[in-house]
Amino acid sequence: MLRVGVMVSGGGTNLQAILDALDAGRITNASVEVVISNNPGAYALERAKGHGIPAECLSPKDFESREAFNEAFLAKVDSYKLDLIVLAGFLVKIPEAMVERYEHRIINVHPSLIPSFCGVGYYGLRVHEAALARGVKVTGATVHYVDGGMDTGPIILQKAVEVLDGDTPELLQRRVMEEAEWVILPKAIDMIANGGQSR
Repeated sequence: MLRVGVMVSGGGTNLQAILDALDAGRITNASVEVVISNNPGAYALERAKGHGIPAECLSPKDFESREAFNEAFLAKVDSYKLDLIVLAGFLVKIPEAMVERYEHRIINVHPSLIPSFCGVGYYGLRVHEAALARGVKVTGATVHYVDGGMDTGPIILQKAVEVLDGDTPELLQRRVMEEAEWVILPKAIDMIANGGQSR
């Protein structure tokens, strides 16, 4: 059984997609052991509690230094003995020590077809604003392993989404979530849990 921890900063729609996939049997051999957020007001924490999953909040703002936060964060993650860490809209830089300790065991979902519109500064609506400004006809989402760079780790899955006339960043963001992120993130977890993705 793959012990999964999900890290999220906001509403937790990707977390909900994971929980729904677990409930529906589209993810097997895995269980979400903890949801961790840096935001005490994140609705994702309520989603976790509603599913009987421990919900933890650790914010860099609550520590005297980033180093102190990083140590506490890593200790909290270690305490759950996780096999896989899923970054599902987590807007905190993962400590280098954690990337090293959990090498090839941290995955992230990004709302573009990497290598397009990724890297420093590309998150949330900014990704979709950039895609529309560039005039691309196809965008999508990517699930990838996390390494020491920003959106640079090996790609696990991608799914394309058409850009439509009249799209706003908000409309495009919603379509990318519904048609790509909520599909490939649970699929990637299931693949990893069942040995379908080489580690």
